[in-house]
Amino acid sequence: MNTKVEKLENSMVKLVIEVDANEFEKSLQAAYLKNRGKITIQGFRKGRAPRKLIEKVYGANVFYEDAANGIIPDAYDQAVEDTGLEVMSRPEVDVEQIEPGKNFIFTAKVAVKPEVTLGDYKGLEVEKTTVEVTDEDIEAELKSVLEKNSRMVGVVGRPVEMDDHVVIDFEGFVDGEAFAGGKAENFSLVIGSGSFIDTFEEQIIGKNIGETFEVNVTFPEDYQSEALRGKPAMFTVTVHEIKAKEMPVLDDEFAKDVSEFDTLAEYKEDVAKHILDKKEAASKQEAQSNLLKAIIENATMDMPEPMVDLEAENMTYEFSQRLQTQGMKIEDYFRVTGQNMNTLKEQMKGQAIEKIKVRLVLEAIAKAENLEVTDEAVEAELVAMAEQYNMDLAVLKETIGDEEKDSIRQDMLNQKALDLVVEASKEV
Repeated sequence: MNTKVEKLENSMVKLVIEVDANEFEKSLQAAYLKNRGKITIQGFRKGRAPRKLIEKVYGANVFYEDAANGIIPDAYDQAVEDTGLEVMSRPEVDVEQIEPGKNFIFTAKVAVKPEVTLGDYKGLEVEKTTVEVTDEDIEAELKSVLEKNSRMVGVVGRPVEMDDHVVIDFEGFVDGEAFAGGKAENFSLVIGSGSFIDTFEEQIIGKNIGETFEVNVTFPEDYQSEALRGKPAMFTVTVHEIKAKEMPVLDDEFAKDVSEFDTLAEYKEDVAKHILDKKEAASKQEAQSNLLKAIIENATMDMPEPMVDLEAENMTYEFSQRLQTQGMKIEDYFRVTGQNMNTLKEQMKGQAIEKIKVRLVLEAIAKAENLEVTDEAVEAELVAMAEQYNMDLAVLKETIGDEEKDSIRQDMLNQKALDLVVEASKEV
C-alpha cells in the first residue's frame, strides 16, 4: 500500500491511498462470496453461479461497492498510522480508480490538528475582583432551599395563578383542522415555565377546575414543523387539577431538618460561607476565562470547518445525553423549543470553536514549556476517578483503553499549562 499526502488550505489534507491490485482482488472475491447467495442465474442453483458469469450478466462493477467498502476502512486507518497525521474529522472519501487487475486508488479528505503560533501568554494582566456576600445573596439561597423542601398541595376555591402546576387536556386546530401532535390528555404544565408557544400559558391564568375554554396563539416563524410556521392556532383546553407549592417555615426547626446546625443563625452563617466559596470559585473561573481569551487573541491558528462540525456534533450528543439523565428525550426538547437537530448543532458551533481554540492553545503552551505528566500522576488520577465513580481500580483500567488514558494525560497537561499562565499573570 502506498500513501501520498497533499496539503490543502485551512489545515485540511488529502490522502491519496493506493492499494495493491492483489489485495483488491481478494476484496472482490470476498464480496462475491458474500453476495452470491442473493443472485440467481438461469441454469445454476442459487449461490452456485461462477463469479465471472455473474459479472458478465450484471456488469463488471456488480461487486465494486462491497469490495471498496471491505478495503477502505482498514486501508484508511493504516494510511493515517503510516503518515502520523493527527486527524480531527471524519474522512470524506472518493474512489479514484477501481478496476480488476489494477491498483485500487481512493482519496480521503480530512482535517488535521491545526498548527498554533503563540503570541504573548505570560505576564498578561487580569482584573482583580473583590468578592463579598450580601444579605440578598443569603436570602436567595435560603429561598432556593425552601423551594426544594416545599410540597405540592391541591388548590380549591380559586382559579389558576402564575407558578401553579396544572393538569390539562388540550387539542389544537389550524384553519379549523386538528393537526398532528397537537392533542394531549392529563398533561402537567407549570404556568410561567415557558414550555408552550406564545401566550398559551398566560391564557390559562384565571381559569377554574372543570372549565373548558379556547386559547389562541401563533406558531413562531422558526417552528420545527414547516406546515405550522407562522400559523395562528386555536386550542381547546380543559383544567382538571391545580396544585401550588406550600413552603416550610424558615425557623430553627427548619435549620435542624436541612442541616447539622441547631439554630437558624448558625445555618445562615454556614450558607454565607458556602456562597463565598462559590463566588471565589466563579471569580477564579472568570479570571482564567479572560486570560484564555487574551491568549487566543494573541495566537494564530486555522480552524477547519469539518473539525468544528465534529466537535459541535459531539456536543449535541452530550447535550442529548444530559437531557436523558434528567428524564427528557431530545425529541421532547425539540417539540417544546421548536428546534431540530440541525438548528441545535448550528447553535453549538460557536461554543465548539471556543472549546477547540482553548484546547489548542493550552496544548501549544504545554509543548512550548516542555511540561510533562508522569505515569505516577496519571495513576493517581485514575485512583481518584475510581473513587469518584465508586469503581474498583482494576475494573476502571480494563474499561478505559490507551486512547482514553492518553486523553487523561493531555487533560492534565492542559491543566498544568493553565496553572502556569495564571501564576504568571498580573493582577491590576
